[in-house]
Amino acid sequence: MIPLFKVAMAPDALGRISEVLGSGRLEHGPKMAEFEAALARRLGNPRVLAVNCGTSGLHLALSMVADPDRFPATAQPSGESGPGEVLSTPLTFEATNWPILAHGLRVRWVDVDPATLTIDLDDLAAKITPATRAIVVVHWLGYPVDLNRLREIVDRAEEAHGFRPMVIEDCAQAWGATYRGSPLGNHGNVCVYSFGAIKILSCGSGGLIVLPDEDLHRRARLRRWLGIERQADRVHGDYDVAEWGYRFPMNDISAAIGLSNLEIVDGLLARTRRNAAFYDKELSGIAGVEHTERADDREPSFWAYPLKVADRTSFMRKMADAGIMTSIISRRNDAHSCVAAARGELPGLDRVHDRVVYVPVGWWLSEEDRAHIADTIRSGW
Repeated sequence: MIPLFKVAMAPDALGRISEVLGSGRLEHGPKMAEFEAALARRLGNPRVLAVNCGTSGLHLALSMVADPDRFPATAQPSGESGPGEVLSTPLTFEATNWPILAHGLRVRWVDVDPATLTIDLDDLAAKITPATRAIVVVHWLGYPVDLNRLREIVDRAEEAHGFRPMVIEDCAQAWGATYRGSPLGNHGNVCVYSFGAIKILSCGSGGLIVLPDEDLHRRARLRRWLGIERQADRVHGDYDVAEWGYRFPMNDISAAIGLSNLEIVDGLLARTRRNAAFYDKELSGIAGVEHTERADDREPSFWAYPLKVADRTSFMRKMADAGIMTSIISRRNDAHSCVAAARGELPGLDRVHDRVVYVPVGWWLSEEDRAHIADTIRSGW
């Protein structure tokens, strides 16, 4: 079976792990600091914090959104005082949206653009209200949202409502993606990357939160480790916690893996993009197959390759019979019973959610593999 995902591991990762094990510094140590510095250089933004997983990064961001001192009093549609809402997409893995609920915030679904499978910016603009505390956008499969248009929408919301909702970019699948020539993490928003086992840049388990200003960076750094300043005099108990926090730092074993894989990730990404370009050409003009958008101002990372197909069940069965793994990756989040109260009309998502399927595109595919995948799709189902 040709896998949809595969774990990348640099040859020298074991040596770096052994170095950490022999050092006696297994967490919150020098390897994490070294990895953070390397990521900051790669992204071009010094305000980065390594965390134990991408979901923790979302929790950190949303914990600052949930701070009642950040926003004026908001109201529920009924007029009752409430915690405020977060606008988000239902076409994502559940890890994007459950942190919203964990912080006592209400999720409000924004429709999906069928052309991109990312958030529908027209629907987003229509749904921002005085109760909107944050906006979560997902660069689904590593295809960047139109961040300039998003900024214009948030600018208008700030003018209309007197405060600016925090924008959180879920970059879990988007390592290496760029928007207008810049890596994600340089466009004025909070960004969260995942370095989980099957991500393009893997630490085994890990993530990164990227902050747009020094104040948010300082607050997130403290909240990452229980609100305690690492240089505090804990021997004598001479310190104060002004904002409580979590225990979210990346450990040094994960950082060691990340440092090794950072040295090979550009090559992996280049091979993945070549495979995607092959599909773009070879799968064009096929009956029952529709591609997603390719805009000139952004470069996707292609964590997986999306297709909108007729009769998805038959398509997936045909691919499995040919030894090719496919998946729908996750259920549309608005269908889960835990968020039943938030359901609403999402016509864009309705048009595509039963047709979208993802096929292997990653660095591990040989030329024979990708040709077999294209030939199988061309032969019909």
